[in-house]
Amino acid sequence: MIRSILSIFCFVLVAGCASAPPLTPRPSLQVANLGALPTPGRTDLIEPAREYVIGAFDKLNIDVYGIEDLKREKIEVDASGRIGFPFAGSVKAAGITPGELADLLTERLRKFVRDPQVTVNVVEGKSSAITVDGQVRKPGLYPVVGRMTLNRAIASAEGLTDFARVQEVVVFRTVGGKDYAALYDLGAIRRGAYGDPEIFANDIIIVGDSPQRRLLRDLVAITPLIVAPLITVLAR
Repeated sequence: MIRSILSIFCFVLVAGCASAPPLTPRPSLQVANLGALPTPGRTDLIEPAREYVIGAFDKLNIDVYGIEDLKREKIEVDASGRIGFPFAGSVKAAGITPGELADLLTERLRKFVRDPQVTVNVVEGKSSAITVDGQVRKPGLYPVVGRMTLNRAIASAEGLTDFARVQEVVVFRTVGGKDYAALYDLGAIRRGAYGDPEIFANDIIIVGDSPQRRLLRDLVAITPLIVAPLITVLAR
């Protein structure tokens, strides 16, 4: 599926190159007559927190204040999204936040513990991850911490390779049982033509390949001394 969608995107991109107008900045952008970027204040340095939702195979630290016997470290959420906890039994943890799980455990423990104070912390979040693949230096799975954008996701994979095609970055996402794919131009984003899109857990990012750059590298590799222009025919 990924290959076919990439092929469609590439066809549309090539077909529209001849007639597509050049990218222009967003109308809302204004030029500020400043000698340098302003210094951010304290509130500017703190992004709005995004609540973490627990998923299968996440590992949690659970503590009941003052009761050492109820302390559990690195308790793993099973494949069905549940955990087992003393006096509380089997508890559905996946799909809720650590704070909500703490409230749920507190309610169940009230029958056995006087005024329980439960805290839940995620120590290993294996469920909230994205896949970054294609022409990046280090393809793989990367955790989503806070607010993740497309450029930050690429940076997590140590940036683009020399053969990356910045105009062909595809993000795959499943919402409500439907599969979506969006084509982005990193160069346009970096020029301010449109905003850096937010990336969410389970997104798949594929960075396209530039065959022209690979061809140039191969030609240089087989030609020890260039004494005339290198000319080749590129297949359309």
